[in-house]
Amino acid sequence: MTALLDVRDVSKRFTLGGVFGRKTVHAVDGASLTLQTETPEIFTIIGESGSGKTTLARMILGLEDPTEGSILFQGQTVRRRMGKDERMRFMSSVQPVFQNPFEAFNPLRQIDRYLDSTARAFLGATDKTVIDAAMDDALQKVGLSLAEIRGRFPHELSGGQLQRVAIARALIPKPALLIADEPVSMVDASLRMSIVNLLKTLRDSFGVSVIYITHDLATAYYISDRIMIMQRGRIVEIGAARKVLETPEHPYSRLLKSSVLSTADAGAGQLAVDPTLLRAASDCIGRPGRLVSRPDGRAVMIHDA
Repeated sequence: MTALLDVRDVSKRFTLGGVFGRKTVHAVDGASLTLQTETPEIFTIIGESGSGKTTLARMILGLEDPTEGSILFQGQTVRRRMGKDERMRFMSSVQPVFQNPFEAFNPLRQIDRYLDSTARAFLGATDKTVIDAAMDDALQKVGLSLAEIRGRFPHELSGGQLQRVAIARALIPKPALLIADEPVSMVDASLRMSIVNLLKTLRDSFGVSVIYITHDLATAYYISDRIMIMQRGRIVEIGAARKVLETPEHPYSRLLKSSVLSTADAGAGQLAVDPTLLRAASDCIGRPGRLVSRPDGRAVMIHDA
C-alpha cells in the first residue's frame, strides 16, 4: 500500500498575549493519521470548537507549519513555504472546500469566472473550448452544468448550489484529496444531504479521498469510513466510524454521543447529560495518556492515573 497522506506525530503550539501575560496554547498535540492511495475513503475529524480539527486541516493544506512532527503527501513534505511551482503541484492534488460558500465567492464576480481562472491556472488551458469542457465536466460531477451557472452571480444561487459550485471548482484540477471543513454547516438542513451524498459519490465514482471536518455526528455516521475524535488538540479515539460511534469508549467520545438530541428529548426543554460522564470527560483534559490499540481495530486514549 502507498501512503497518500502521512501525518506523523504532529503538534502545533501558538503563543498568545504580551510580555507580561504570555501563554502557550496546544492547538494540536501529537496527531497521527494515514490515508492510502489504493483505498479512497472519507476520513472524518470530529470534535467541538477548539478541539484542533481546523488547525490540523490547515497544516495538511500547507497553510500552517507544525511546531513538531511532519506531514507527507505522496511522499513529499508539506510546508507553508513552497516555491510557486511546488505549491501549484501540491494544490492540484489537494483542494479545500470551506465552510461558508458565500464567503468563498466575490458577490460582484460571475461564478463561471472562478471556474475559468481555475482551469487556466491548474490545467494550463488557453483554448475556450477546452476550458468550457473542463468546467462543465466538473459541474456535471456535482449535479450542475455550465449552462446553468454561466453569467450568474453568487446571490442568484442557493446555498446548496453555491457549495456544489465550490466543490466543482475544487475538482477541476482532478485532486486526489479534498479537505472539506464543515461543508454543510452553512447550508439549509433540507439541502445538507445533497452535499453529503455528493462527497460519497466523489469517493465511490471518482476515487477522491475526503477529509471531512465536522461536529455533526449524524452526517459523520452516515458517510464516514473512519473517524477521529479530538478533544483539546489530542486524538482520543480513532477507528472504523460505525464501531466508534455506536460503542464509543473514551469518556469524551461517549459524552459527544450522549449530547445528540433524540426524539425522546423533544419538548423536554433540556438535554440531560450524565454528570458523571461530563466529569469524566472534563478530567481527561490535560492529563497525560497514550493511544492504545483495541482488538476491533480502533485506538483509544488511555490516561495515566
